[in-house]
Amino acid sequence: MPHPSSDLSGRTCMITGATSGIGRAAASALAERGAELVLVARDRGRGEQTVREIRERSGGAKVDLMLADLSSQAQIRRLAAEFLASGRPLHVLLNNAGVFLLRREETEDGIETTFAVNHLAYFLLTHLLLDRLRESAPARVVNVASDAHAQSGGPLDFEDLESRRSYSGMRVYGRSKLANILFTRELARRLEGSGVTVNALHPGFVGSNFARNNGWIGPLAMTLLRPFARSPEKGAETAVYLCASPEVEGRTGLYWFDCKPKHPKRYAQDDEDARRLWEASERMTGLSAR
Repeated sequence: MPHPSSDLSGRTCMITGATSGIGRAAASALAERGAELVLVARDRGRGEQTVREIRERSGGAKVDLMLADLSSQAQIRRLAAEFLASGRPLHVLLNNAGVFLLRREETEDGIETTFAVNHLAYFLLTHLLLDRLRESAPARVVNVASDAHAQSGGPLDFEDLESRRSYSGMRVYGRSKLANILFTRELARRLEGSGVTVNALHPGFVGSNFARNNGWIGPLAMTLLRPFARSPEKGAETAVYLCASPEVEGRTGLYWFDCKPKHPKRYAQDDEDARRLWEASERMTGLSAR
């Protein structure tokens, strides 16, 4: 049954990383509120299974699947083009997909993978869909960040955004989550008065498939930490709140935890760094300045 306080009937929501963990739990909760879902997944089999399960659980919600590997800028551009060609409105974009890698890797675009997937994919996909979000206003962009930004070692190093000089999995992951928060601040500033709000959130430590693509170490660590972890449903609560609740209508540029605003680290509130990151991200994605 839709929740009367956050009825999303007739509202279209796109969710990345929707086949497991927070993304899957958020998709189920938004479907229950009446949203029409567009799930972005990398694997067709897992994506189709997720679509079937959400439809069954929700009693027939409208759920569509789109395929894209968000480490590839070409696939992000194809995804956005296909969605725009459909002519559908877009009321909510939930940027959730992410990776954690113990060893440095690069994407097909020659960019360090953690930064590419966790930040540049948010940046590029949001940019490409921005006009449709404006047309569909009131609309919302929700970015899944993390308190792991405190593990970044301080402000972003703009001379080494791709961690070529040294690589530590946790530090690099923390930098990507710091980038999410800075991106949220700058995008909110640029969209002021447009009817599109942008917020970031910390989901808490969630027991999911996250970090399991790191040989035997990732699965072992997640298994040992599982007793201390939140369920995906609990971890998704703040994301769902920011996507759906009328209580946050018009609130923008904030960082949230447990459905309440929270102050991130001081260097995550640096507007000059947010601007510099924006410009660097434009260069790295081949976007012209707006």
